[in-house]
Amino acid sequence: MSKPSRRPNREAIKQQRKKKKEAEKQLLAKQRAQGLDTQAKPSIKNGKSNYQTSDEEKTARMTAVTEQHRIFQANFPILLRRLSKIPDPRNPKKIKYKLTLLMMYGVLLFVFQMASKREANRKMTRPMFIENLNLLFPEIEKLPHGDTLMRLLEKIDVCEIENAQLDLVHSLFRKKKFMRYLINGRYPIAIDGTQKFSRDYLWDEECLIRKVKKGDGEGRQYYVYVLEASLAFHNGMTIPLMSEFLSYTEGDTDTNKQDCEIKAFKRLSKRLKSRFKRLPIMVLLDGLYPNGPIMSRCRDYKWDFMIVLQDKSLRSVWEEYDGLQKILPENRHQRTCKNRKQLFRWVNDIEYHYGKSKKQTLHVVVCEETWQEVDKDTLEIIAKTSRHAWISGKPLDSANLHERCNLGARHRWNIESELLVEKRHGYQYEHCFSYDWNVMKGYHYLMRIGRTINVLAQYSECLAQMFIENGVRGFISFVRETLTGPWLDNAWVKMRLSQPYQLRLL
Repeated sequence: MSKPSRRPNREAIKQQRKKKKEAEKQLLAKQRAQGLDTQAKPSIKNGKSNYQTSDEEKTARMTAVTEQHRIFQANFPILLRRLSKIPDPRNPKKIKYKLTLLMMYGVLLFVFQMASKREANRKMTRPMFIENLNLLFPEIEKLPHGDTLMRLLEKIDVCEIENAQLDLVHSLFRKKKFMRYLINGRYPIAIDGTQKFSRDYLWDEECLIRKVKKGDGEGRQYYVYVLEASLAFHNGMTIPLMSEFLSYTEGDTDTNKQDCEIKAFKRLSKRLKSRFKRLPIMVLLDGLYPNGPIMSRCRDYKWDFMIVLQDKSLRSVWEEYDGLQKILPENRHQRTCKNRKQLFRWVNDIEYHYGKSKKQTLHVVVCEETWQEVDKDTLEIIAKTSRHAWISGKPLDSANLHERCNLGARHRWNIESELLVEKRHGYQYEHCFSYDWNVMKGYHYLMRIGRTINVLAQYSECLAQMFIENGVRGFISFVRETLTGPWLDNAWVKMRLSQPYQLRLL
């Protein structure tokens, strides 16, 4: 005879789910009565298609394709101008595809989220796809094989591809497209490192190495690590900016010390300053970076910063903060942000000494949050708390706390979300595309340009509603499917593309 189950049966689980929904409704009504912002993020509709006829669907498909292309078209001359400057090492007598066409093909590979070179070869070279693509890009009469692009990337300076991306972003700066998203008049740039992929064998001398557990013993793993810098705005828009690859040869081979994220930050920050000499920047950094040399470099470059301060970091700073905040009751500020109540405490002008005789003046802020949720087990409304601390590059006061902390520092997480999207949502960040180091970097830079085009489309006025209804991957799939079928009307598309266009971001 089987033992009676201790788990709730199906009916009990259904009743528990119903009670949870009721408790959540009550909590929502209570929060609204208190004047808290309870607006949820828009989610993809769980319903049938809105199109009643095939003509409605056709119009929607043509609108999606042309509006996305107009964003590409508006920025293509900037990309083309930079890419055309790349020296072409190929034999002129044997060139079948121009260098700029190959670069455009590489960008489109990621705009349309092709999973690999083989998928691109299979899907993007179909006659209907090329015919539709030729309507959008008249210079494209035939697409190359993926290996043609790969062989080109082996020989060229792929850093010029990233320079094309920087030229594109710089043009958006000049057109003042991001002015409404600035933090204290500065562009927030989040910097974070992530692993690209790893293998159990050495495929290039530039790979980093680490020891890993392998069965009962110990093995070696060779991996690629990249430090990324992206514009991280408080509306969620994250624009790729610059990548710094960590490499074995950048380390100290004599003392067997490998390249690391801090060394890579120094190289990346130098390049960033060289490229945008006068750009007002606020760097958003995680808990790895609160140290004297990093903060000194930011101040030498005239950069503002907000750096996560962990509990075990900079103990002398924490001791100073704990002592001073007790005798500075005026340095407290309460406010509500969305559905959370926040209590800020801060202390300005803390001296941090490091090295033999060096020091930095820091400003520390701690935010304690409280909010209510429905407990999944007891179905009761419980109080939740969290605590965040940052080092600020500028003095703090009640007037700038919300902007610097809630709109600036908190959105360092944007780059974490961006890396997740690039890894798991169609951009194949962890796919190496080639075991040649130069080619691998080239595909990475092309991916970042393709990602930028899609982000601009997502936050453009004309396409925002479509992205809300279909989701990001749904919209890209919608466009890709349109190009694979006989949906486009030549006259309609040409008329639409000939109209004046100005990118308007939400």
